[in-house]
Amino acid sequence: QLQLVESGGGLVQAGGSLRLSCAVSRSFFSTNAMGWYRQAPGKQRELVARITIGGTTDYADSVKGRFTISRDNAKNTVYLQMNSLKPEDTAVYYCNRDPLRGMEYWGKGTLVTVSS
Repeated sequence: QLQLVESGGGLVQAGGSLRLSCAVSRSFFSTNAMGWYRQAPGKQRELVARITIGGTTDYADSVKGRFTISRDNAKNTVYLQMNSLKPEDTAVYYCNRDPLRGMEYWGKGTLVTVSS
């Protein structure tokens, strides 16, 4: 059974930092580029960062220079280091593969709340 377990969210003041983690099933992790997605209240889910199996990264313009995605292939875990957080970063954060393929399984996500 596919496992996507996000953790590390919380309440932080603007300008602060958080590190998110996502534990992924081995076979899924080893065969997919991975991404961090977020969904803010009343908005659609969006991809904010992605990393290929080989470690090439890409970011949405809104987080470029502030967020860093990484993956630990030995631990089947993908991370998102978030610095200089802004209130507009408030959302539930999810990990999944990129690109998505139709109807995907999603984990519960982890809530990030940034206060001004």
